[in-house]
Parts: sequence; C-alpha cells; structure tokens
Amino acid sequence: MALRDVLRTVAQTPHRLRRRALVTCTPEQELSEVRDRSGPRMARRLEWYDLVGLGVGGMLGAGVFVTTGRVARDTAGPAVFVSYVVAGVSALLSSFCYAEFAVRVPVAGGAFSYLRVTFGEFVGFFGGANILMEYVLSNAAVARSFTDYLASTCGVTEPDAWRIEVDGIASGYNALDVPAVALILLLTLCLCYSTKESSMLNMVLTAFHLLFFAFIIVAGFWNGSASNLVRPGGLTPYGARGVLDGAAVVYFSYIGYDSASTMAEEIRDPARALPVGIAGSVLVVSVLYCLMSLALCVMLPYNEIAETAPFSSAFREKAGWKWASSIVGTGASIGIVASLLVAMMGQARYLCVIARARLVPAWLAKVHPSTGTPMNATIFLGLCTATIALFTELQIVFEMISIGTLLAFYLVANALIYNRIDGRWRWGMALFGAVSVAVITIFHWTARQDVAEPSAEWTVPMMPWPAAASVFLNVFLMTTLKLRSFQRFGIWSFVITIFYVCYGVHSTYTAEENEAVNAMIHHANVDIS
Repeated sequence: MALRDVLRTVAQTPHRLRRRALVTCTPEQELSEVRDRSGPRMARRLEWYDLVGLGVGGMLGAGVFVTTGRVARDTAGPAVFVSYVVAGVSALLSSFCYAEFAVRVPVAGGAFSYLRVTFGEFVGFFGGANILMEYVLSNAAVARSFTDYLASTCGVTEPDAWRIEVDGIASGYNALDVPAVALILLLTLCLCYSTKESSMLNMVLTAFHLLFFAFIIVAGFWNGSASNLVRPGGLTPYGARGVLDGAAVVYFSYIGYDSASTMAEEIRDPARALPVGIAGSVLVVSVLYCLMSLALCVMLPYNEIAETAPFSSAFREKAGWKWASSIVGTGASIGIVASLLVAMMGQARYLCVIARARLVPAWLAKVHPSTGTPMNATIFLGLCTATIALFTELQIVFEMISIGTLLAFYLVANALIYNRIDGRWRWGMALFGAVSVAVITIFHWTARQDVAEPSAEWTVPMMPWPAAASVFLNVFLMTTLKLRSFQRFGIWSFVITIFYVCYGVHSTYTAEENEAVNAMIHHANVDIS
C-alpha cells in the first residue's frame, strides 16, 4: 500500500469509526454469512451431556485447586466457602443470561457475539478481547498449578523444585515452568485433532475427578474438626471485606461455563442442551466448590494451609494419611488437565469468531476441513498461554484475573435487559446501586422501543430481576479487586482500543465496501443476462 493510501486511510478514521463502531448484525447474519467466512463449518457432534461434562470439567480444576488455599490463608479465612457462595450466585445469574443468548444466537463467539448483535461492533470486540485475555491468564495460572500438584504426587514438597531459576530476569518471572508449557502444548495438539474426541477425553477425566472430589470431601470431614473453622481468629478473621475480596478472586473459577457456551455451533440440539449445560454445570460446581473448601478448612486452621498444593499438603499433615497425599495430587492433576482442556477449547472459539467479524486477521477464523476445528486460533492462543505460563508466577497472575470475566458477564446481563425490557422498568434499576443505574440508564434511554419479543425458545424467568441482580453483583465484585487488576485492565483496554482504531475498524469498513461493490456487480450481471 502506497504512503498516500495510508495517509488517506488515516484521515478517514473518524468517518469510519462513526460508520462501524455501533453497527450491529442480526442473529440470522451471525448464523449464516458471518459463520461461512470460516470455510468448512464446525461439526455438530456434541450432545447435552457433552456440554454438561465440558461445563463441569472446565470449572472444577480451575477453582478449588488453584485459588482455594491462597484465598483461605490470605484473604477470607475459613469463610472461603462463603466467598464461593457469593461468586456462585453471581455466576448462576450470569449463566441464565448466557443461556438465553446462546439459544437465540447459537454461534461459537460467546459474549462477543451476544454483545455485537446488541450494542455493536466496538462493544463486542471490547468485551470479547477482555475475556479472551482472562482465558489466557487463567489458563496460565492453572497450568502452573499443575506443576505443583504433579510434584506433590511424586513426594516433592519444595514449591519451585520442578521449575528452573534463571538469573537476570525480574523476580516473579524468573522461575521457568517447563512442565506447564509441555502440558499446554500437548493439549493444543489434542484440541487441533478433534472436538468430539477432546470432549470424550474430558468426560473420562471429569468422571475420575468427581470420584476424587467425593474422596476428598468424605476424608476431609472425617479427619477434620469443626473447631478449625473458628480458630485462631474466628470464622471471618479478615472480616466481611475479606470474604467479598475472596469472592472476586475465586470468581475466575466459574469461567468454564462461558467455555460451554462457545460450543453452541457444535451442539446437535442447542435449544435444549445449552440451558441445561450452562446453568446446570454452574449449580453442580458451586455445591462442590463449597464442600471442598469446607473440607480443607476443617482439616487445618486457615493459617496453616499451604499456598501451593494445599489439599495434598493438608493430607500430608494428618497422621496416618500421608499415603492420601499422592492420591490427592494425582486427582488434582487430572482435574486441572480437564479444566485446562475445556478452557483452551473455549478461548480458541472466541478468537475464531472475532476473526470472522474481520476484527483480527482472517486466517485465525479458518476451520480445518478434515478435523472441523479452528486450528489456527488454537495454535496461536496455545503459544500465547504457554509463554505466560513459562515465566509468570501464580501470585502475579492472581492479582490480574477476574476483572475481564466480571466485565464480560456484566455487559451480557445489560445486553439481555436491553433486548427484553421497555421503559416501565427503568425506575427499578435504582435498587441495584448507583454505578449500575448510571450505566443501565444510558442503555435504556437509548434503547429502541420496537424491540422484538423474546423467542419462543428458553428465556430467563422473572426478568428483569435476575439480569439486574447480575449487573449489581458483577459491579460490586469488581470494586473489591486489587489495584493490579485495574492496572492490567486499563493497559489491555488501551491496547485493544488502539488496535480497533488502527486495524479493526478499517478492516471491517473495507470489507463492507468490497461486499457492496461485489453486490452491485452481481446485480448488474443479473440484469444483463
């Protein structure tokens, strides 16, 4: 491209932004012409039970084994199970919103697609890119936890024994985690091969994982003491604020149900399977999270819980139960593999659909003709995740996660309200907090009054209250996050905004012009013939 063309394109940026930033597409367009840009379609080979398995498997390993010990020790104390209750209620409300959108727009784009058809191109890209970064960060954290538990299985108690210390690199980034990288690359190859086979692997791993959960819960309560819940500083040694701070941290444990929603193009009966798979998996996992965190806290006082591999360490501390430490390490490793498998599956489909919208390079949207998987997106994000997992310590990742998930779930809840509620309900939003009412008022005062009625398929009951409560809880939990989360969010938001202005808006605008020209040529040829 000549310099003159580049300068002309730059000069047209404000005009193109006005044309593209708020443009929406219909669900029908998402399901037809947009999906066709990937070439071969993803194979519809999954049933409702595959979706439940993917949702449960995607959440179980990520939450309990990665965050529970640290949150119990440093943030919430024995009341960590209450943190899971708060996060679980918020996730359940958000899952209802996801389920309705997934039935209405059964494509692989998850929150990106739901926001794009409601609020336009830029909001969709902003929400989708933020949750995509959350996937990469949380997957890196989960992969590094795999190394801790695998070492514990082999009887190694030193936290960084299987990591390589490198001099000359900043502290927090100098413990290279080769096993985590190897796991990510292995799962990347598996996901490139087949979605159905990956789902079957997840089902097997999840089945073993549930049996292992039952063992920990029963053995934990059997060996524990209720007195550990109130000593040394009571049930809530860090106060109510600590419980809420803990809820914000453990919230990323629920990102797995978002992964389940990205399977919408590969489900044979989306209208029936998606609500069951999304909301049902959140309910099951919430109960298990609470029981697992309680089992850990009755086994040991919260201030004696290890930061790394806490469940293995807890059994190691119990006289006569050291043999169980290796079993726990093995089970935790299996659960982490299942969780990572599902999350990596979901992140690739997000990027694939964003590429279909031409907001990132189109080669990332390609679906392999023989495997029916988004191979390019899978490999690209696998390499990104492996790079972060190689260098970045868990504590640094923990301080940067959750905000992207909370933001995406918040926007999806607002999108559902926008589509379902007329002016009579605007006053009710004041019940859910000053921040929520400000944003919702903007959305509703600009909303169309001729909004179509919801489809005859599954819809969220008792609207607008579930979605409005979800809005409030997501905003509330965001206010409890660490400063580093907002710093990372600000930097990443700036980067993706600049990327959209410099690349995305021009790519979609040019594609729109080309389609218009091609349509004119086609009509002219038809008229001539």
